[in-house]
Amino acid sequence: MDVESLKYSLASIRAATDHFSDENKLGEGGFGSVYKGMLPDGEEVAVKRLAGHSRQGSQEFKNEVSLIAKLQHRNLVRLLGWCAEEGEKILIYEFVPNKSLDKFLFYSSKRGQLDWQRRYKITEGIARGLLYLHEDSRLRVVHRDLKSGNVLLDLEMNPKISDFGIARIFGPDQTHESTGQIAGTLGYMAPEYAMHGLFSAKSDVYSFGVLVLEIISGRKTNSLQQSESVEDLPNRAWKHWNNGTVEEMLDPTVRDSCSPNEVIRCVHIALLCVQDDPGDRPAMSSVVLMLNSSVTLSTPSTPAFFLRSGTMSAMPGIGFDSQVIQTDPSMGKQTQLSVNEVSITELSPR
Repeated sequence: MDVESLKYSLASIRAATDHFSDENKLGEGGFGSVYKGMLPDGEEVAVKRLAGHSRQGSQEFKNEVSLIAKLQHRNLVRLLGWCAEEGEKILIYEFVPNKSLDKFLFYSSKRGQLDWQRRYKITEGIARGLLYLHEDSRLRVVHRDLKSGNVLLDLEMNPKISDFGIARIFGPDQTHESTGQIAGTLGYMAPEYAMHGLFSAKSDVYSFGVLVLEIISGRKTNSLQQSESVEDLPNRAWKHWNNGTVEEMLDPTVRDSCSPNEVIRCVHIALLCVQDDPGDRPAMSSVVLMLNSSVTLSTPSTPAFFLRSGTMSAMPGIGFDSQVIQTDPSMGKQTQLSVNEVSITELSPR
């Protein structure tokens, strides 16, 4: 795809958003602001206006846009265009009217709209989107920040994975990578990434497992971490699994619409995804198979308990609008760095 064909003028974007009016603002974070816009042909779009202090140059920005545009899947938010003009860096995405999954899971006024059948469909869609990123696209992409706030829902409640702000492309034979600058959201991050800066497709699998447990329970994993018990959602699920009380995890609003066997199977799959050893976690191809067939599931092992340590349990949730944690391998410590306010994909061919 020719990246120049996706280029919009700043004047046309200003017109589409009524000059970035507050009435059109959909949200704001460390990355910048998102506005609803209307293109001349009547198509509604979401316009992400990146923060002015982004350190990337225009050519780097264009190169990354050309890579993002190659990701096309029904369970990914579609990039429609871009603009790099007068110091502005802007991304134009399809408009997804129902906003993010967390707005439905964690707010009582909307929670009832997600019956069990819809939650199962959303789980399957997220799994298919991740499978595409990991194995089926022209690029092998690790998202690194999969969470309920980064899953958008269209009019039919189909899920679309969004926000590739810290995603990485892997080479054909590459299995993992390490970084000294850890960016993501605590509670969804795999232990090997949060503690040692090691990430892979299996790190996304861990995040998916946490997300499935949120979909089942209607509870934020971070809300449990911030409580006095400092118990994260995977470990709560593990206790219920061993006690034979999985049904107690279920969001009360879906108890009348659910299939108990499907709930137990979903918790089982989630526990396989959040196992401590990345090698024990299934690939997303296996997860999709598990969700769509009656294939026999292996026995999960204990999830990581790393969030119980003093250093990690005291850390705030980290994301675009919070701290980035840098791991110093020589000291075994985490130090706070500047806020990660870049919301364009860290895509670089290897």
